Amino acid sequence: MRNSATALLAAVVLSLIPFPGAAEEGKKMDDLFIASPAFEDQGLIPPKYTCDGADVNPPLSIGNIPVKTKSLALVVDDPDAPMGTWVHWVMWNMGPGVDSVPENSIPKGALQGTNDFRKQGYGGPCPPSGTHRYYFKLYALDAPLALQPGATKAQLEQAMKGHLLGKAELIGLYRRK
Repeated sequence: MRNSATALLAAVVLSLIPFPGAAEEGKKMDDLFIASPAFEDQGLIPPKYTCDGADVNPPLSIGNIPVKTKSLALVVDDPDAPMGTWVHWVMWNMGPGVDSVPENSIPKGALQGTNDFRKQGYGGPCPPSGTHRYYFKLYALDAPLALQPGATKAQLEQAMKGHLLGKAELIGLYRRK
């Protein structure tokens, strides 16, 4: 009996000890995530993905999608723009099996909205001055969205209401030379 109590106490104590790498900045390992092989979170976006280069979307990696997810959506915007947040990319209805967005491409079946350059699709960073932050916001949703191609960020946000299962964020930085 004493050995059982000692083993139970040891198990409880061990369960309270955080293991390195088990969580990063308070996030569980099973949290939805978005990353890019082209730049690190809070890192510099290479010019290739901006108006100073080819102006193509960077490759993105997606993981730990919640089980009940039926579609994914992505918004890329710049909160540091002089006239308020500037929308660079709006995309939705990516399938729940999508684990990446290839460079200069979108996943099959995904739809794109209109950015603040008044174009449908991706418009890369092109800040007028200073270093700007570009938020790549990924949303896991419990349903596909009934939006037409060319919808705006505001229309996407309205359509997502009540359907959010998870959110992940990647921040890239860019400053023109």
